[in-house]
Amino acid sequence: MGATVERGTTLFPHELVSDVFNKVTGHSSLAKLAGTTPVSFSGTDIFTFSLDSEANIVAESGQKTNGGATVGSVKIMPVKVEYGARVSDEFLRSSDERQLNMLSAFADGYAKKIGRAIDIMGMHGMNPRTGALASTIIGTNSLGTNTSVNSVTYNASTLENNIIDAIAAIGDYMADGIAMAPAFATALAKAKDGNGNRIFPELGWGQSASNVRGLRADVNSTVSYAVTGQATNNALAIVGDFAECFKWGYAANIPMELIEYGDPDGNGDLKRLNQVFLRAEAYIGWAILDPTAFTVIKSA
Repeated sequence: MGATVERGTTLFPHELVSDVFNKVTGHSSLAKLAGTTPVSFSGTDIFTFSLDSEANIVAESGQKTNGGATVGSVKIMPVKVEYGARVSDEFLRSSDERQLNMLSAFADGYAKKIGRAIDIMGMHGMNPRTGALASTIIGTNSLGTNTSVNSVTYNASTLENNIIDAIAAIGDYMADGIAMAPAFATALAKAKDGNGNRIFPELGWGQSASNVRGLRADVNSTVSYAVTGQATNNALAIVGDFAECFKWGYAANIPMELIEYGDPDGNGDLKRLNQVFLRAEAYIGWAILDPTAFTVIKSA
């Protein structure tokens, strides 16, 4: 079998590229609830179109009127998301099989980090590494930093009303999904009616329910992601029209570098430390087509 990674810049073998993005949906609530859309490396414009009035009855020989239409666009601009790690330079002397195993493990971990990154960026507007709220690269392109996104303050004494009020806030849009923090899902799972019966029996111990009262659901710690010392938007759950109003995708292939020389991460010369550096990059873009189609349920 030939070498799985060439010296210098190369790409993941095809089977590893598929592996990475097949696993993302298992680690990203947005990927699970919204699905993917093709994204150009240079950005993709999605046109938005609305008819401003209702249909009009015209009497016989009556005059037709203008109902009006509004046309706009939202751009999905991919951002580079990278992850790197140092390994012993013995990696270069390993058998092809061992190299492939090492790369498979790296790809698996990278898939999980990319899945979390999609949520942390799209839900909170954060740089996943630093946890800084409202990254200058992301700006208001997130459900947590766009001020037009609806919000409902969490009330522990009326759990179901939190979701009902969140759905009502999005108006004419059809809520088709809910992403829940583990603490929110646990509170729902514990809720009982006057007879002691669980109100949400579909939320069992595993918190892996894919549907709650007709809403597609996902439980994920990324919903309430926060870094100590950094600002947070206090999100406990996000309800909205994910299928229609949140679009995301990735552009181009996944460049994979095997770096043997220099100091690519600022932690010392690779040759002096007998190490090599693995770095993977993805270009991920997303867009909120209408922020009013979402509601964030927040702690007080």
